[in-house]
Amino acid sequence: MPRSITEAQPALEFIPPNLNGTVLWGMQQVLPMFTRMRTTIADVEAQNVEALVDLYRQFQDGKVRFIMAFRHPSADDPICLAHLLWRHVPRVARQQGIALKPPLHAHFIYDRGIPIWGGRWLGWLYSNLGGTPVHRGRMDRTGLRSIRDLFANGVLPMAAAPEGATNGHTEIISPLEPGVAQMGFWCVEDLQKTGRTEQVYILPIGIRYRYLTPPWDALEQLIGQLEQDTGLPAGTTHPETRQTDLYQRLYRLGQHLLVQMEEFYIRFYHQPLPTPAAAEATTTLSNEAFADRLNTLLDVALKVAEQYFALEPKGSVIDRCRRLEQAGWDYIYREDIKDLDSLPPLTRGLADRVAEEADLRIWHMRMVESFVAVTGKYVQEKPSVERFAETTLLMWDMIARIKDENPFNRPKLGSMKALLTVGEPISVSDRWEAYQGGRRNARQAITDLTQAIQAALEQMIAATA
Repeated sequence: MPRSITEAQPALEFIPPNLNGTVLWGMQQVLPMFTRMRTTIADVEAQNVEALVDLYRQFQDGKVRFIMAFRHPSADDPICLAHLLWRHVPRVARQQGIALKPPLHAHFIYDRGIPIWGGRWLGWLYSNLGGTPVHRGRMDRTGLRSIRDLFANGVLPMAAAPEGATNGHTEIISPLEPGVAQMGFWCVEDLQKTGRTEQVYILPIGIRYRYLTPPWDALEQLIGQLEQDTGLPAGTTHPETRQTDLYQRLYRLGQHLLVQMEEFYIRFYHQPLPTPAAAEATTTLSNEAFADRLNTLLDVALKVAEQYFALEPKGSVIDRCRRLEQAGWDYIYREDIKDLDSLPPLTRGLADRVAEEADLRIWHMRMVESFVAVTGKYVQEKPSVERFAETTLLMWDMIARIKDENPFNRPKLGSMKALLTVGEPISVSDRWEAYQGGRRNARQAITDLTQAIQAALEQMIAATA
């Protein structure tokens, strides 16, 4: 991942899905080693796998089409899904005496930006594993055509994260984007146009993570590192009051970062934030006051970027982030220039300046993206080591971005277990009638289906708490 972009780049080309059986087989063989090398996941447990086995059986019998709508708290989620499909599903199918044909895999949708910050090799790998990319912030007709074709005609089911991006919280679900619901209705429409009778389903899949051994020592060390990075005096923790002391240190760190960023935007971006009084900066804020000021700060950070790109601040925070990302890409990855190398030096220099400035403005959006699910009371409500760690790591992400370091090189606090819960299939075909009858009906049907997916995912969190 480049620390910063200083030159204009060629247009981002569509990476067509190109499922390669040899590459898939190779990844299946190295999955355990890959998991150990790339993650802290030591165990992947799955519940209600029988429901997924039954859907695969019906899919292979030509009776259904379905898409797995999975939670996306972490960048490790795709690896966990691979364990579910490549390990758990075949084992449960054998136990039930159900003969499923290989490969037990899925076409999947991924953000076109992943090969940018993850490396071109990821684009090659995802393509050869049957993935199809999409631009999140614009009407990506090529990407949507590919998704639509795979859903209706692909040799495998589909998988997508309806949250659109990771939020760093295993027990908070971000508001879902409507894309998965829309894809479901498109699939029903495409099947009906060709006289096919398959039923279309969306299958919610919950994912949460737990530490095998609570990494309190590593967490305390990380908080100490962040205190040092931010110029705070080192806090103290006593064995008999460890969790209380760590919470106070974590909250003090969060408040210090909040005040520092408020002053940053007031002084250097001339934003109309309430100036933090000196006394207030050293007084512990209530959770409600912290959350209110954080939301105001996030709004201001987005406005700083939106003002540069001449965008109106419309929609949710997630909507605004997606539009800003695309606006930045339009300035960096120049679809309007066929050959950058053929430009006169002056024109190329100006294009480079535009790209560099756009990358700097997107930085503000990335900061917001990391904190979109922060509530100010997540740890206080349930002071588990997982919530402590998630919140601390989000602060580490922010400080890493400020220091122009790679936020994907997160500290590893300890070994974890991933728990995947397969939900009950939600029929899209049964909602087809409600979808028909004009644009208003279609929008309402998409909203209702999206809410049903969200409710199912939230119920899984409650059931595994």
